[in-house]
Amino acid sequence: MKSLIAAFIFWTPIALYSQLPAKAEDISPLLVGEIVPNATLQTMDSKTIGLSSILRTKKTILIFYRGGWCPYCNLHLSEVGRIEKDLLALGYQVIAVSPDAPEKLKPSMDKMEISYTLLSDRSGELTKATGLAFKAPANYDKFLADSQGKNAELFLPVPSLFILNEKSEILFEYINPNFKNRINGYLLLAAARVFAVNK
Repeated sequence: MKSLIAAFIFWTPIALYSQLPAKAEDISPLLVGEIVPNATLQTMDSKTIGLSSILRTKKTILIFYRGGWCPYCNLHLSEVGRIEKDLLALGYQVIAVSPDAPEKLKPSMDKMEISYTLLSDRSGELTKATGLAFKAPANYDKFLADSQGKNAELFLPVPSLFILNEKSEILFEYINPNFKNRINGYLLLAAARVFAVNK
């Protein structure tokens, strides 16, 4: 009996994480105080990079967005771009991550006229590890096959924003299953100012 209980305890987490939630409302994201795990991402020139190597250099505004094909994401990333100088002055760096293939990142930067870092999480390693991934609805297949690649898993992140310290600890987060709702620039800048002073 003990061996059966032990086997169940060992097996259950694997079973839980082997399938993505079916809806954005069903995700289980990391919470304030938890650590964003390291993950391997890709730059726009398809070079691999470990996230922790970037995060430990300074405080970070970490954004998860659905992709360059999403008009709501584009508006939000552009809004963050407009306050980037203020965020940099406070000692932050800005990094935005999406499931887009690396070759899709540069066109997105040009279209939104932003200069901060965009990274590809096409495999979903980081998005799943932070608990933000869910199974994309069937009507998104066309968009995602084009942006992520034909052999991709076709998942989506719930659009989210985190403020992190140099230890990758979450100090503040904004997560909303309704992809049309994003944190506005004024609120982000206010939160960034608070955590620039209070580590």
